[in-house]
Amino acid sequence: MAHPSPSILHLLSGGAAQGLVTQLQDRFRSQHHFEIAGTFGAVGLMKDGLLAGKPCDVIILSQALISQLAESGHVQAASERPLGAVKTGVAVKTGEPAVDVGSAAALKAALQAACGLYFPDPMKATAGIHFMRVLRELGLDAELAGRLRPYPNGAAAMKAMADCNEPGLLGCTQVTEILFTPGVELVAALPKAFELATVYTAAVCTASQNAQAAGELIAMLASPGNAATRRACGFEA
Repeated sequence: MAHPSPSILHLLSGGAAQGLVTQLQDRFRSQHHFEIAGTFGAVGLMKDGLLAGKPCDVIILSQALISQLAESGHVQAASERPLGAVKTGVAVKTGEPAVDVGSAAALKAALQAACGLYFPDPMKATAGIHFMRVLRELGLDAELAGRLRPYPNGAAAMKAMADCNEPGLLGCTQVTEILFTPGVELVAALPKAFELATVYTAAVCTASQNAQAAGELIAMLASPGNAATRRACGFEA
Protein backbone atom coordinates (compact mmCIF):
# COMPACT_ATOMS: atom_id res chain seq x y z
CA MET A 1 0.00 0.00 0.00
CA ALA A 2 1.46 3.36 -1.04
CA HIS A 3 2.09 5.91 1.66
CA PRO A 4 0.43 9.30 1.14
CA SER A 5 2.65 12.12 0.00
CA PRO A 6 3.83 14.32 2.87
CA SER A 7 2.28 17.73 3.34
CA ILE A 8 4.38 20.87 2.96
CA LEU A 9 5.52 23.03 5.87
CA HIS A 10 6.80 26.42 4.73
CA LEU A 11 9.83 27.87 6.52
CA LEU A 12 11.43 31.29 6.19
CA SER A 13 14.74 31.49 8.01
CA GLY A 14 17.90 33.43 8.48
CA GLY A 15 20.79 31.58 6.88
CA ALA A 16 22.26 30.86 10.30
CA ALA A 17 19.74 28.05 10.87
CA GLN A 18 20.09 26.28 7.51
CA GLY A 19 22.56 23.68 8.77
CA LEU A 20 20.40 22.83 11.79
CA VAL A 21 17.21 22.48 9.73
CA THR A 22 19.06 20.34 7.18
CA GLN A 23 20.31 18.02 9.94
CA LEU A 24 16.82 17.42 11.31
CA GLN A 25 14.50 17.62 8.30
CA ASP A 26 14.59 13.90 7.43
CA ARG A 27 13.69 12.94 10.99
CA PHE A 28 10.88 15.48 11.04
CA ARG A 29 9.53 14.17 7.73
CA SER A 30 9.63 10.61 9.03
CA GLN A 31 7.92 11.42 12.33
CA HIS A 32 5.38 14.04 11.25
CA HIS A 33 4.91 13.41 7.49
CA PHE A 34 5.65 17.00 6.52
CA GLU A 35 8.20 18.05 3.94
CA ILE A 36 10.02 21.26 4.91
CA ALA A 37 10.04 23.83 2.11
CA GLY A 38 12.73 26.13 3.45
CA THR A 39 13.87 29.51 2.17
CA PHE A 40 17.08 30.76 3.80
CA GLY A 41 18.68 34.17 3.50
CA ALA A 42 19.38 37.51 5.13
CA VAL A 43 17.05 38.00 8.09
CA GLY A 44 15.81 41.35 6.77
CA LEU A 45 14.81 39.77 3.46
CA MET A 46 13.06 36.88 5.21
CA LYS A 47 11.07 39.34 7.33
CA ASP A 48 10.20 41.32 4.21
CA GLY A 49 9.04 38.10 2.54
CA LEU A 50 6.67 37.29 5.40
CA LEU A 51 5.24 40.81 5.39
CA ALA A 52 4.78 40.59 1.62
CA GLY A 53 2.59 37.52 2.04
CA LYS A 54 4.93 34.63 1.25
CA PRO A 55 3.58 31.31 2.58
CA CYS A 56 5.12 30.74 6.00
CA ASP A 57 4.37 28.36 8.84
CA VAL A 58 7.63 28.73 10.79
CA ILE A 59 9.96 31.71 10.78
CA ILE A 60 13.46 31.79 12.29
CA LEU A 61 15.07 35.20 12.69
CA SER A 62 17.05 37.18 15.23
CA GLN A 63 15.23 37.57 18.54
CA ALA A 64 14.83 41.32 17.91
CA LEU A 65 13.01 40.78 14.61
CA ILE A 66 10.80 38.00 16.02
CA SER A 67 9.80 40.38 18.84
CA GLN A 68 8.81 43.00 16.25
CA LEU A 69 6.71 40.44 14.38
CA ALA A 70 5.03 39.32 17.61
CA GLU A 71 4.13 42.92 18.42
CA SER A 72 2.65 43.41 14.95
CA GLY A 73 0.68 40.17 15.22
CA HIS A 74 2.50 38.28 12.46
CA VAL A 75 3.77 35.50 14.74
CA GLN A 76 2.28 33.79 17.78
CA ALA A 77 4.19 35.22 20.73
CA ALA A 78 3.48 32.13 22.85
CA SER A 79 5.18 29.93 20.25
CA GLU A 80 8.59 31.65 20.39
CA ARG A 81 11.52 29.36 21.21
CA PRO A 82 15.18 30.45 21.20
CA LEU A 83 17.55 28.11 19.37
CA GLY A 84 20.75 29.63 20.75
CA ALA A 85 23.31 32.33 20.11
CA VAL A 86 25.40 32.41 16.95
CA LYS A 87 28.67 34.32 16.80
CA THR A 88 30.03 36.08 13.75
CA GLY A 89 33.32 34.54 12.63
CA VAL A 90 36.18 34.74 10.16
CA ALA A 91 36.80 32.10 7.50
CA VAL A 92 39.57 31.09 5.10
CA LYS A 93 39.46 28.68 2.18
CA THR A 94 40.07 25.07 3.15
CA GLY A 95 43.78 24.29 2.99
CA GLU A 96 44.93 27.88 3.43
CA PRO A 97 46.76 28.84 6.63
CA ALA A 98 44.71 30.27 9.47
CA VAL A 99 45.17 33.96 10.19
CA ASP A 100 45.45 35.69 13.55
CA VAL A 101 42.24 37.58 14.37
CA GLY A 102 42.57 37.39 18.13
CA SER A 103 42.76 41.14 18.74
CA ALA A 104 41.61 44.32 17.05
CA ALA A 105 45.14 44.98 15.76
CA ALA A 106 45.51 41.43 14.45
CA LEU A 107 42.10 41.56 12.76
CA LYS A 108 42.98 44.86 11.11
CA ALA A 109 46.25 43.45 9.77
CA ALA A 110 44.51 40.30 8.49
CA LEU A 111 41.85 42.32 6.70
CA GLN A 112 44.45 44.61 5.13
CA ALA A 113 46.42 41.59 3.89
CA ALA A 114 43.40 39.88 2.32
CA CYS A 115 42.98 39.99 -1.46
CA GLY A 116 39.19 39.80 -1.21
CA LEU A 117 36.62 39.98 1.57
CA TYR A 118 33.47 37.87 1.29
CA PHE A 119 30.46 38.71 3.46
CA PRO A 120 26.63 38.86 3.36
CA ASP A 121 24.32 41.75 2.43
CA PRO A 122 25.50 44.86 4.33
CA MET A 123 21.94 46.23 4.46
CA LYS A 124 19.76 43.19 5.27
CA ALA A 125 21.98 40.51 6.83
CA THR A 126 22.92 40.56 10.52
CA ALA A 127 26.57 39.65 9.91
CA GLY A 128 26.89 41.90 6.86
CA ILE A 129 25.64 44.95 8.74
CA HIS A 130 28.03 44.15 11.57
CA PHE A 131 31.03 43.54 9.30
CA MET A 132 30.64 46.98 7.72
CA ARG A 133 30.47 48.49 11.21
CA VAL A 134 33.72 46.69 12.12
CA LEU A 135 35.43 48.05 8.99
CA ARG A 136 34.33 51.58 9.85
CA GLU A 137 35.53 51.25 13.45
CA LEU A 138 38.91 50.01 12.21
CA GLY A 139 39.09 52.86 9.70
CA LEU A 140 39.25 50.41 6.79
CA ASP A 141 35.96 50.97 4.98
CA ALA A 142 37.45 53.33 2.37
CA GLU A 143 40.84 51.60 2.13
CA LEU A 144 39.33 48.17 1.45
CA ALA A 145 36.29 49.25 -0.60
CA GLY A 146 37.74 47.75 -3.78
CA ARG A 147 38.19 44.33 -2.15
CA LEU A 148 34.69 43.99 -0.72
CA ARG A 149 32.65 41.14 -2.22
CA PRO A 150 29.13 41.19 -0.73
CA TYR A 151 26.57 38.47 -1.51
CA PRO A 152 22.84 38.18 -0.75
CA ASN A 153 23.50 35.99 2.30
CA GLY A 154 26.31 34.34 4.21
CA ALA A 155 25.89 30.92 2.59
CA ALA A 156 26.19 32.46 -0.88
CA ALA A 157 29.23 34.46 0.21
CA MET A 158 30.99 31.40 1.62
CA LYS A 159 30.20 29.26 -1.45
CA ALA A 160 31.55 31.98 -3.74
CA MET A 161 34.72 32.18 -1.67
CA ALA A 162 35.09 28.39 -1.73
CA ASP A 163 34.68 28.38 -5.52
CA CYS A 164 37.18 31.19 -6.15
CA ASN A 165 40.69 30.09 -7.12
CA GLU A 166 42.31 33.30 -5.86
CA PRO A 167 44.52 32.87 -2.76
CA GLY A 168 44.50 35.09 0.30
CA LEU A 169 40.73 35.50 0.71
CA LEU A 170 38.88 36.08 3.96
CA GLY A 171 35.20 35.67 4.77
CA CYS A 172 33.11 37.07 7.59
CA THR A 173 29.65 35.78 8.43
CA GLN A 174 27.77 33.73 11.00
CA VAL A 175 29.76 30.78 12.36
CA THR A 176 26.88 28.45 11.45
CA GLU A 177 27.11 29.42 7.76
CA ILE A 178 30.87 28.87 7.72
CA LEU A 179 30.53 25.42 9.30
CA PHE A 180 27.77 24.50 6.82
CA THR A 181 29.77 25.34 3.67
CA PRO A 182 32.25 22.86 2.17
CA GLY A 183 35.50 24.46 1.04
CA VAL A 184 35.83 27.04 3.80
CA GLU A 185 37.06 26.73 7.37
CA LEU A 186 36.30 28.68 10.51
CA VAL A 187 39.36 30.50 11.86
CA ALA A 188 37.74 32.01 14.96
CA ALA A 189 34.96 34.25 16.11
CA LEU A 190 35.60 37.97 15.87
CA PRO A 191 37.75 39.27 18.75
CA LYS A 192 36.03 40.45 21.93
CA ALA A 193 36.12 44.11 20.91
CA PHE A 194 33.98 43.30 17.87
CA GLU A 195 32.10 40.24 19.08
CA LEU A 196 28.55 39.74 17.86
CA ALA A 197 26.45 36.91 19.27
CA THR A 198 22.96 36.89 17.78
CA VAL A 199 20.18 34.88 19.42
CA TYR A 200 18.04 33.16 16.82
CA THR A 201 14.43 32.42 17.67
CA ALA A 202 11.78 30.32 15.95
CA ALA A 203 8.07 31.12 16.00
CA VAL A 204 4.81 29.97 14.43
CA CYS A 205 3.38 32.42 11.92
CA THR A 206 -0.12 33.66 12.73
CA ALA A 207 -1.29 32.88 9.20
CA SER A 208 0.03 29.30 9.29
CA GLN A 209 -2.32 26.68 7.87
CA ASN A 210 -0.39 23.99 9.77
CA ALA A 211 0.17 25.54 13.19
CA GLN A 212 0.35 22.21 15.05
CA ALA A 213 3.05 20.82 12.75
CA ALA A 214 4.84 24.18 12.88
CA GLY A 215 4.96 23.95 16.66
CA GLU A 216 6.24 20.38 16.44
CA LEU A 217 9.08 21.44 14.15
CA ILE A 218 10.06 24.23 16.53
CA ALA A 219 9.94 21.80 19.47
CA MET A 220 12.33 19.49 17.60
CA LEU A 221 14.73 22.28 16.66
CA ALA A 222 14.83 23.63 20.23
CA SER A 223 14.60 20.39 22.21
CA PRO A 224 17.19 19.57 24.90
CA GLY A 225 17.68 16.23 23.15
CA ASN A 226 19.06 18.04 20.10
CA ALA A 227 21.46 20.28 22.04
CA ALA A 228 24.50 18.43 20.69
CA THR A 229 23.27 18.90 17.12
CA ARG A 230 22.77 22.62 17.72
CA ARG A 231 26.30 22.90 19.13
CA ALA A 232 27.77 21.05 16.17
CA CYS A 233 25.98 23.47 13.85
CA GLY A 234 27.44 26.50 15.64
CA PHE A 235 24.71 27.47 18.12
CA GLU A 236 25.73 28.27 21.69
CA ALA A 237 23.44 27.89 24.69
